[in-house]
Amino acid sequence: MLKKIALLSALTMCMGSSFAYQAEVGGSYNYVDYDTDPSESIDDQYFGIDGTYYFNRVEVKNNPFNEAAFLNRASNINAKIIHNDTDIKISDSSLDLNLENGSTLYQVGIEYFIPNSNFYVNAHIGNIRNKQHIDFIEYPEDENDEPIYTHIHSVKSNVITYSAEIGYLPISNLLIAAGFTGFDGDNGDDIDPTLRAKYVTPIGSYDLNLEANAQFGDDTIYNLGADLYLNKTLSIGFAYTDNSDELIGLNDIFTIRAKKFFTPNVSLEAKADFGDDVTQYGIRLGYRF
Repeated sequence: MLKKIALLSALTMCMGSSFAYQAEVGGSYNYVDYDTDPSESIDDQYFGIDGTYYFNRVEVKNNPFNEAAFLNRASNINAKIIHNDTDIKISDSSLDLNLENGSTLYQVGIEYFIPNSNFYVNAHIGNIRNKQHIDFIEYPEDENDEPIYTHIHSVKSNVITYSAEIGYLPISNLLIAAGFTGFDGDNGDDIDPTLRAKYVTPIGSYDLNLEANAQFGDDTIYNLGADLYLNKTLSIGFAYTDNSDELIGLNDIFTIRAKKFFTPNVSLEAKADFGDDVTQYGIRLGYRF
């Protein structure tokens, strides 16, 4: 069995050296597991589809499959749709609460490496549509009083999200970019500056991807990540995210991730995020053509 797996990987890498693609589509699923009290239950799931179209065909050559587009400086347009369903139930002596929330993100973007230069730009715009149903029963302290029933049906909200960056590649395979990200919704708006860096380099017989990004504002977010390519088709990685907003229980997140190309066209990636009060598991299946 091990010999068959090794042979498959070797054949995939040989095919990859001459493989080129112009588009990629993917489907993803994420499940969030919360550390809640016995009286609470939260079911939180994300379903996503995404697509990227490159203006020119991307040559894989002898690069890590997952970094081919970046190393080719491949300009592209991209889009994704992510739907989230969250059900929250709380039941104790004082109340019964049932909250159902559904939200969908629609986003389009462009990533452009300016020809005959080392400059880079990207921009995204999105729309998040939320819809909530809330039912709860309040039980008064006096057992002789009647419970209070409340039903709130179809609370809707709408949020526009946007971001933009200008970047520069001072040396081969190193990108440094600065920009902003923000939102404008029914309940408020905000805009924060951002800073990001990405570097891909060979290390002996392996390849290494290093990433760092930060968002500065009322809540400051830092993220550091690294992926080691054991061969051109397989990577394992780690990441750490620090968020100054401790109220959401996501102020410290440790991530383990891996990605494998079974053929030059087909890839599967998985990750696990570990936070103070939450754990998130995610998978994505991708196809290039």
